[in-house]
Amino acid sequence: MQMPIFPLGTVLFPGGVLPLRIFEQRYLEMTKACLRDGSGFGVCLIREGREVGSAAVPAEIGCIARVREWDMPQLGIFTLVTEGVGRFRLGAREADRRGLLIGEIEELPDLPAPEPAPAELAGCTTLLRSIVERIGEDKLPSPPRYDDAAWVAYRLAEFMPLDPAARQRLLEMDDADLLLGVVARLIRQQDGKG
Repeated sequence: MQMPIFPLGTVLFPGGVLPLRIFEQRYLEMTKACLRDGSGFGVCLIREGREVGSAAVPAEIGCIARVREWDMPQLGIFTLVTEGVGRFRLGAREADRRGLLIGEIEELPDLPAPEPAPAELAGCTTLLRSIVERIGEDKLPSPPRYDDAAWVAYRLAEFMPLDPAARQRLLEMDDADLLLGVVARLIRQQDGKG
């Protein structure tokens, strides 16, 4: 399947929300097509290059984004609220005449819930619920899935002060139990507990 690719300096996780301000012509055209067709686009972390200007080199694992809300506050600028709907692996890609990357993507399956639920799930869920109580549930994608290890891990990772490369490594994990375990360890390290 082919999809436009939007290389960014950030990582979008499945179920995550990403606000965007679109002003480059290639991405304005991409946005118009996505709104017209109800289609998504791929968000990939930039491996080399920059967000603006010539096409950047994207990471191979990314997340499909769908537009949830949009506005055009002035001519030539879109403000979007997008949501991550699933991971993908990027294959062959090329820049079109406008410089927009078009890539062959392979959708990756959702991370299955570990059975039995990992011990870290209870502690991580409690932490996430306390964060949500402070910031408001409207800051999270709906509906909350506190019993889903991957969803809890992704939401905690969004709140943690991690660099983009660390977030990318989390996105690339194919095991929900391992993902949650790594996030729990990162939380303990940030709390100074080891």
